[in-house]
Amino acid sequence: MRLPDRQTLLPFLRWLPGTSRKTLGNDLLVGLTGAILALPQSLAYALIAGLPAEYGLYAAIVPVIIACLWGSSWHLICGPTAAISIVLFTSVSPMARIGSDEFIALILLLTFLAGLFQWLLGLLRFGALVNFVSQSVVLGFTLGAALVIAIGQMPNLLGVEVASQPTALTSLLQIGQHLPQAHWPSVALAAFTLLLSLVVRQLWPKLPALLIGLVAGSLLAWLLPTRFTADIALVAPFAGGLPSLTALSFDLDDVLRLLPAAVACGMLGLVTSLSIARALAVKSHQFLDANQEVRAQGLSNMLGPWFSASLSAGSFTRSALNLQAGARTPLAGVFSALLVALFAVFGAALLTHIPLPVMAAGILLICWGLVDLPAIRALRRVSRAEFMVMLLTFAATLLLELQTAIYAGVLASLFFYLKRTSQPRVRLWHDGDDEVLRIDGSIFFGACQYIQQLLQRSRGQRLIIDARHINFIDYAGVEMLHQEARRLQALKRSLVLRQARPQVVEEILKLEGAERCPVLFED
Repeated sequence: MRLPDRQTLLPFLRWLPGTSRKTLGNDLLVGLTGAILALPQSLAYALIAGLPAEYGLYAAIVPVIIACLWGSSWHLICGPTAAISIVLFTSVSPMARIGSDEFIALILLLTFLAGLFQWLLGLLRFGALVNFVSQSVVLGFTLGAALVIAIGQMPNLLGVEVASQPTALTSLLQIGQHLPQAHWPSVALAAFTLLLSLVVRQLWPKLPALLIGLVAGSLLAWLLPTRFTADIALVAPFAGGLPSLTALSFDLDDVLRLLPAAVACGMLGLVTSLSIARALAVKSHQFLDANQEVRAQGLSNMLGPWFSASLSAGSFTRSALNLQAGARTPLAGVFSALLVALFAVFGAALLTHIPLPVMAAGILLICWGLVDLPAIRALRRVSRAEFMVMLLTFAATLLLELQTAIYAGVLASLFFYLKRTSQPRVRLWHDGDDEVLRIDGSIFFGACQYIQQLLQRSRGQRLIIDARHINFIDYAGVEMLHQEARRLQALKRSLVLRQARPQVVEEILKLEGAERCPVLFED
């Protein structure tokens, strides 16, 4: 048995020796920006999950470090997310009083079980799941997620309170009803932050535009007279401190009750994280090892609960910031987590001076950077079917929950793929009394009816299938060819496979043996 090498057990050894003082400085700056963005989001997601606010910070420290060091993606940042937080809340709230010690213990146990499920899938090399997320799904998901995130920030930008809605479309309708109550100083402050960030990005692209915008917007709010800023919402205060070591309770009844939810949460986290990692890998031209990423996600969620961290998954907002800000290595995510820990201890009071409209403007800037218009135009020119998949995925993000939209896009891709492969390209010509049919594709159960109809329309004395481009044939295909060969024999005609690959010939002969096989072969 071959033991795994050091780089397999410690994958960060592949890129860590290549870091330099320049890359470390750049990643530290990116990590600082990411930490500032992660703090208020993490607090909000903890409240969505029914947890005390500080548990959101805990989920943005230890799991992030583990996922960055053991993962494959250069830019993927994990942590608490809105979708995961909602699923945690709905899974555990029927079992315990919200916010109680029992409620927190069940969420941490659920997180461990989900992480264990993810890690086992990684060991089984289930990372092939990412192969079913096509480029068209990635484009539609990216475009839709950018719009969903932007819509979610509109209440903070407008200075209004809007009840949480299950889909982006209903959220947009609710926001429209609250437009007359918009707080215009909040809107003006957000507009200033957004315009300044855009100017900095355009004129000085190497500078951290988002961080400059956040600092400048916060300073402006602090300098303006109180009569303008009195009603501008600020980041909510929280108690500072580091996560303490937590002992998990593995009560068998609790494990059995939480197991179905753990599988669902684990799958949701993986699909979301792999979709984000795939989208970022396309933009950064990086090779993504999906199995390694799955194992890293599982490891982070297995170890995180011991440090009071709830379930984490890929964050589109923070990961996109990592990419756009120019992170060179996964150390940007590690620095972000360490800075979150420092802020949790020493900077809790400082964060309460950041206005929510300023934070919303920064997130809008990130959303705009996610929109890849040239790729969308190219997809429309190249493939109408794939463009339809992209539109369906985009529409699903507005009409359904974000994670459901990913499933819908994958199913749409599979539908179009099966439709295309069920009708392989066929060319027909006559060679004397023979009729030649060249099939470019596999003969499997989905294509059998289409191919059989073509065979039954033939009138040649010998029906020759040019099989040089047939790579695969399944049982249904073998049985169909045998049926057609028997039918043609009864009509004093024959079915011949020309230049068939050895594996195809072997599969056809297995059904009845070489002596009784009605299909003929020739080179």
